[in-house]
Amino acid sequence: EVQVVESGGGLVQPGGSLRLSCATSGFTFDDYAMAWFRQAPGKEREGVSSIRSADGSTYYADSVKGRFTISSDNAKNTVYLQMNSLKPEDTAVYYCAGGWRVIAGTNPSYLNPFEYDFWGQGTLVNVSS
Repeated sequence: EVQVVESGGGLVQPGGSLRLSCATSGFTFDDYAMAWFRQAPGKEREGVSSIRSADGSTYYADSVKGRFTISSDNAKNTVYLQMNSLKPEDTAVYYCAGGWRVIAGTNPSYLNPFEYDFWGQGTLVNVSS
């Protein structure tokens, strides 16, 4: 059974930093992607960043480039999202997702949420003074 569990959300002031963690288990695929999505109230789910297991390639939404960094620790089966210079518009529930179908999918950045099979429960990030 595949499990995906996020942690690390919370309240932070503008300009601050947070690191989200995504612990996974049960992934037995040779090549897969992990990604972070976010959904703010009243808005659609948005792809934030992805990382591919086979080669470590990473992708970022334009809105977070230069501020967010995705990484993985294969020994711990954990993916991280380091978020710096946070802005109020980064406030959202952040979801971690994983899957193998996305590798052959339609989005070269692996940020199509409909191509992911496994999702965590989400963690709230609130950027506010």
